[in-house]
Amino acid sequence: MPVERLLPTPESRDLIALVRDIADAELAPRADAAESSGEYPRELLRLLGRSGVLGLPYDEDFGGGGQPFQVYLQVIEELAARWATVGLSVSVHTLSCWPLVAVGTDEQRKRWLPDMIGGELLGAYCLSEPHAGSDAAALSTRAVRVGDDYVLKGTKAWITHGGLADFYTVFARTSDDGPRGISCFLVPADAAGLSFGTPEKKMGFTGSPTTLVHFDDVRLPAERRIGDEGAGFGLALQALDSGRLGVAAGATGLAQSALDVAVAYAKQREQFGQPIITHQGLGFLLADMAAAVEASRATYLVAAQRRDLGMSYRHQASVAKLIATDAAMKVTTDAVQVLGGSGYTRDYPVERYFREAKVMQIFEGTNQIQRLVIARSLERSE
Repeated sequence: MPVERLLPTPESRDLIALVRDIADAELAPRADAAESSGEYPRELLRLLGRSGVLGLPYDEDFGGGGQPFQVYLQVIEELAARWATVGLSVSVHTLSCWPLVAVGTDEQRKRWLPDMIGGELLGAYCLSEPHAGSDAAALSTRAVRVGDDYVLKGTKAWITHGGLADFYTVFARTSDDGPRGISCFLVPADAAGLSFGTPEKKMGFTGSPTTLVHFDDVRLPAERRIGDEGAGFGLALQALDSGRLGVAAGATGLAQSALDVAVAYAKQREQFGQPIITHQGLGFLLADMAAAVEASRATYLVAAQRRDLGMSYRHQASVAKLIATDAAMKVTTDAVQVLGGSGYTRDYPVERYFREAKVMQIFEGTNQIQRLVIARSLERSE
């Protein structure tokens, strides 16, 4: 059922209505078959770009939609409710564009940003490495200055859109000065020396490729460094704060869909002469599921409102990611339980929702890392 949303303007209400129409017509009918076959919907990302969806959180001066982040996140939720892979892709693409938007030069933005937010160029975000996942400051991929160029060497891991993206936002070490020795680069997909591993065989999100990305002496002109040399680690963390809210919104959309399927099933399935939703034990289970979904939505919106107001929101982003993804895992598990044996089959989508929810507790920083971020925030509080 459509979520009743509290939106700030008539324009944002029209935007949500447009996104729902696109998602219902283009995403929902294809999701099950595409996830079964492992088909990535590249043309749908172009459609969303041309419809203005990929540019929503950016200033109109950059060709964006100038929408508050709280509106953009609700768009992610609507997309993920129909097809989680598409919601994830939009969030990752936004994450990949963010450093250029935040600290790129006017010339860099003018050259690359229009096609990025217009959907013609798909992005990937390259921070994690095989031995530097949660400990991002320990990354070892190197970028060595050689005249007017940088030469990149190393391997990135768990890269969404690996092998499909048109550009890779890459964090590489330019000195041995710990976190202050990391810089950000924009690597085109056709760069010599760039190659990809075999797509991972994953439990869920099978329509979205995830690969290793190898940089074998990839030579880049210095103009493709984004921001100052040594400023990359701060950029990466700032981008992740926004990215974690994208994950929270996507997890909420996934949980909402699981709840909707479970409620519809419980209304039509009869046992002992009445719909099973009337049995208190099941009714209470559904009530807990509904409460978890609404709490997730409220939590990510509070964090987004702080971001829109220019307030600190790192603590709240970690809280939202933790709450929403744990809730998605619980709600999808309970949805399978409501459907019983049917929920364990692929005749109903809750089996897929269950598999997709799990990784949301892992990517963009595991939920154990979110607890660490929150705990450290409490230590610093007065």
